Amino acid sequence: MGETTANTTQEKAPKKSWFKGLKSEFKKISWPDKETLVKESAAVIVVTVILGFVIALVDMAIEYGVNLII
Repeated sequence: MGETTANTTQEKAPKKSWFKGLKSEFKKISWPDKETLVKESAAVIVVTVILGFVIALVDMAIEYGVNLII
């Protein structure tokens, strides 16, 4: 079914070059400034709290409905 290559064993890159590559990738990251970080963190917290309340309300409604049937 599947074709295999002649060389099935892959050589691992030395750790030194792996860390060098990791360092170069970290330099490419554009980190947010403090103001953006605070705004986005606040948005995540607010949305999490709102969704928590919605899930709690749905849970109570389902519990009420099940108790009504039983």
